[in-house]
Amino acid sequence: MEQISKTLDVMCLGIFVADALAKPIKRIPDWRQLELVDQVELHTGGCANNTGIGLARLELKVGCMGKVGTDGFGDFVMKNLATEGTDTRGMKRDASIGTSFTFVMIAPDGERAFFHFIGANGALVIDDVDFGLISQSRILHVAGTFILPGIDGEPTAQILKQTRELGVLTCLDTVYNGEIDAFGTLKSALPYMDYFLPSIDEAQLMTNQTNPHDVAAFLIDQGVGTVGLKMGAEGSYVMSTGFEKHIPAFQTDVVDTSGAGDSWVAGFLAGVIKGYDLEQSARLGSAMGANCCRAIGTTAGLKGWDETIGFMNSAKLLELE
Repeated sequence: MEQISKTLDVMCLGIFVADALAKPIKRIPDWRQLELVDQVELHTGGCANNTGIGLARLELKVGCMGKVGTDGFGDFVMKNLATEGTDTRGMKRDASIGTSFTFVMIAPDGERAFFHFIGANGALVIDDVDFGLISQSRILHVAGTFILPGIDGEPTAQILKQTRELGVLTCLDTVYNGEIDAFGTLKSALPYMDYFLPSIDEAQLMTNQTNPHDVAAFLIDQGVGTVGLKMGAEGSYVMSTGFEKHIPAFQTDVVDTSGAGDSWVAGFLAGVIKGYDLEQSARLGSAMGANCCRAIGTTAGLKGWDETIGFMNSAKLLELE
């Protein structure tokens, strides 16, 4: 097979969203009534967006692949990706559908409720996937499985299989969706995953197992190379052939947990690219997740390489009761 130059470290394929956040939302007004808020912010979000920006902040060469509309929200997402230094050649613009959008309502106590328009993410199909760009990457990360109806299921297995045939490592992350057959949707893709990095609740939904060891072992038995379970304040649980470990989270000042899991993935994959072992990669993921939680939005708290490594080497581990 012809050797193809790897000009990108990671290609992030999946969900890109414009997020409007408003706070504090004390109540939903009656129809035709007005309720004032103190703060409104516009951010980009979505699994592929968040992980891609996290990797770019860590000074890796990142490509983004997905679909947005030709509307103002799409312009905003594209401009932000370019500002962050990502390669956007894989992004498609679709004039027939609006950019995916979420209105995030933040209560005075920090709890959230959401209105979401799936938009262009729902129109992403396998024909939009540029395997030429993927072949230039060291890792393909598919981010947003279970809410990508155009590629969920067999198309995802096909994408991962073809990616491996190009000599590119594969990684996948999911979004919780209790309305589908999670295991059935992803079963055919599992043997083509070098890394599977879901949250513990998403993986429990898939496997009908509860204990992290049992969850990870089930997925390994299905053909996954390495499983990394994100468990929030409880840290992460990583299993591969000959390796199994629970890695605690770091203590941090939590302002907003949005995007923390995607940031963990960014740190973990950065560790893989840098040649770290699985434990150190997970620790780097924990450092990224902790920094993410320190600001409103999915990427505002993310830091550069030196500051993140400094935090990882100095921060205290979170002790659970």
